Amino acid sequence: MLFGTYTEKLLEDSEQAVNAARRQGFVVETQAKWGGGTNKQHVATKNTAKLDRETEELKHDKIPLDLGKLIQQGRQSKGLSQKDLATKVNEKAQVINDYEAGRGIPNQMVIGKIERVLGIKLRGKDRGKPLSTPGNKK
Repeated sequence: MLFGTYTEKLLEDSEQAVNAARRQGFVVETQAKWGGGTNKQHVATKNTAKLDRETEELKHDKIPLDLGKLIQQGRQSKGLSQKDLATKVNEKAQVINDYEAGRGIPNQMVIGKIERVLGIKLRGKDRGKPLSTPGNKK
């Protein structure tokens, strides 16, 4: 039972106990936690990896200019500024600016939020048509 008590002691004494066990010839197994001891709260997303691999031949999809114009027209018809629209969809004003100028990388979640705020379809074959509510389908 020497091994069992020594394992319990290892849990208590940490590094000094591990070194002592190695000196005495015991088999010591240690595991490092991923990100242990750091304050990592973010994880690299798929888009980040794509950006890292981007070359001259491989470019990201951009928002089509006609979609940017639809966003701009919908926003102006509601009397909203870019900042107002960004606040309503919980994004930065620069994101709306990039989308309207055709520079932004399309994010379907953001486009969906913009659709709901403006009340117009921005995806699919019915682009620019009023957004139908789920309860009104016939």
